[in-house]
Amino acid sequence: MATETTQGELIDKVVKIRRCAAVVKGGRRFSFTALVVVGDGKGRVGWGYGKANEVPPAVEKAVKDGGRSMVPVALEDTTVPHLVKGRFGAARVTLVPARPGTGVIAGAPVRAVCEACGIKDILTKNFGTNNPINVVKATINALQSLRSKSEVERLRGVSLS
Repeated sequence: MATETTQGELIDKVVKIRRCAAVVKGGRRFSFTALVVVGDGKGRVGWGYGKANEVPPAVEKAVKDGGRSMVPVALEDTTVPHLVKGRFGAARVTLVPARPGTGVIAGAPVRAVCEACGIKDILTKNFGTNNPINVVKATINALQSLRSKSEVERLRGVSLS
């Protein structure tokens, strides 16, 4: 379901569009929400949520929101430096580093986050809920808790070899 567009240097992927109905005197009035993942393909990623009466303005609002919420991610070549787990609500996501050529083995919400971030090789598993909003938040939570080898050496005050 994820559609991708590139504007400037940012990659945005629409993960989910939802329709909401409000019952009014004349019938039902529909509005739309869009969940979008925004990244630069070089280790920065964010998510945005937009609501509007039509789909395109909802997506535009979500992209704008996602651009504001971008966070840096520690990457190692085309994958993640180490196994990491993220959680948000009932969503649990496990990200496992993979060798070059493996590709992104992931469900739609996790795949959108990984591709927008610039990850090319990764193995993932989603536990608990499959609500795309919570899965995207859990994935970004996992990516934020990644540490590069040099950062771990600096924090621990030791040399890893």
